Parts: sequence; C-alpha cells; structure tokens
Amino acid sequence: MPVDYSIRVSMNGPYRMSDEISTLRRILSENRVLAIVGLSADWYRPSYFAAKYMQEHGYRVIPVNPRYAGHKLLGETCYASLKDIPDKVDLVDVFRKSEDVTPIAKDAIAIGARVLWQQIGVKNEEAAAAARTAGLDAVMDRCVKIEHARLFGGLNWVGVNTRVISAKRPKVIAN
Repeated sequence: MPVDYSIRVSMNGPYRMSDEISTLRRILSENRVLAIVGLSADWYRPSYFAAKYMQEHGYRVIPVNPRYAGHKLLGETCYASLKDIPDKVDLVDVFRKSEDVTPIAKDAIAIGARVLWQQIGVKNEEAAAAARTAGLDAVMDRCVKIEHARLFGGLNWVGVNTRVISAKRPKVIAN
C-alpha cells in the first residue's frame, strides 16, 4: 500500500522510521526515469540542481516545462506536459505550487507513472490521495535529491546526521 511520508503516518499503523526509510529506498531504487515538472534552465534554481544531481547518479531526467518545450535541458528534450513525453516515466517530481499539483497528478496517473513526488514546500493532499487511489506511491514535502543523498550516502560526509545507520561504505567518487 503506498505511503504518504509528509504526515509521518503509515497506512498500516503508527509511524516507524524504518518503514519510511525502506519505502523511500525502494522508490528511489526501482524508479530510474524521472519527469521533473517545473524544471528550470537556470543553473542556480533548486529544480536544476536536483535534476543534475539525479542525472549524475544514474537516473534519466526528462524535463517538463512549457517555457522550454522543444529545447534541450541537461541534454534531454523538454516537453510542455507529461502527456507529451513519448517514453515511459516512473516517477513524476513536481516543482510547482501546491495548487497546481492536482492536474499534474491526473496526468501522472494517465501516463502510467508509479510515483507522484511533491518537492519541499509542495503539499497537495487531494493530488496525493488521487495518486494513492490509482496505485501510485505519493511523497510530499520532500526533495528527491536530499532523500537520495541521505539514503544512499553523501550527506553524512559533510557532518549531517541522516538518522540512517548502515555498515555499507559509501561509494567514493573519484575526480
């Protein structure tokens, strides 16, 4: 059963950190094609930074922004909407206002995505409920880049307490 992590309660009972960690790891491990709705072409914007990070970690990032439709962003063709993407999308990552998410959730369901991910500051309960009802996982008010770094290594290197205990050594990135 899909779980909404923003409210820290699982669908099957009280909140447990281990449930959150295992489900977020599953989502980020199984879903390798991300459509990022609201991706900006400006390198200093959070959407660009998160997309570039995910690309550098082996994910395919498909930009969705009507402003840049037909142009290349991060080496990928940008589309005006989710329905315009000709390829299979696993995870829809939303960098839009909360009130704009409901139609995006409907499009995510229509294209067969498996996850609706609302970025930090984006919380639309109606959209998340529609996604869960359709069988998608729904994540709200979380950054895909931060969660990836927290769960797969990286944040702890700079002294951030990720609240994840692991005996697995992080992969060292050589320059």
